[in-house]
Amino acid sequence: MVDRGCTVWFTGLSGAGKTTIAGRLVELLGAAGVPAYHLDADVLRTGINRDLGYDAASRRENVRRLAEIATLFADAGMVAVVSSISPYDEGRIHARNLHHARGLRFLLVFVDTPVEVCASRDAKGLYALSSSGNLSGLTGVDAPYEVPSSPDVVLRPDDGTPDQLAGTVLRALSALVEGLDKDLDDELLEEPSSAR
Repeated sequence: MVDRGCTVWFTGLSGAGKTTIAGRLVELLGAAGVPAYHLDADVLRTGINRDLGYDAASRRENVRRLAEIATLFADAGMVAVVSSISPYDEGRIHARNLHHARGLRFLLVFVDTPVEVCASRDAKGLYALSSSGNLSGLTGVDAPYEVPSSPDVVLRPDDGTPDQLAGTVLRALSALVEGLDKDLDDELLEEPSSAR
């Protein structure tokens, strides 16, 4: 069992695949008996963060709150899995520093999906609204997204399926958290043959 919790923080544009990969990671950890919880920024915006808008100050506060909540889960011995655009590098650095100040591990995962690919997926219809002029301030289109300055893991769409990408993150997490590999099936920790 994991001796102390940690946070895996997924960042990237809307439609990059953060939530899908994060959800799969939580499933893999749960199947191995490792307690994990998915903190999806979109879900938190319907509750604890419903008072926030999408201006720069609100986006910063959204990330600050997510970081604080994640530390609570991590401190309780769980793996907190955050999926959030978190567009500003300062916010992601703050989240990492907050965890480290509390003696908690932190893994930043950049889901590096080109905006064109995100727009072609457009599950929420945001890119269509933006291109028609009915939405402004879309991150990566007409609002900034700062590429992470020091991600621990970078995932790209061509690197594999969501399951394979979750496996990549799981291997990085296993290297970060001492003893985690003992809880995981060896098969989960193997790199897919296409990645070798």
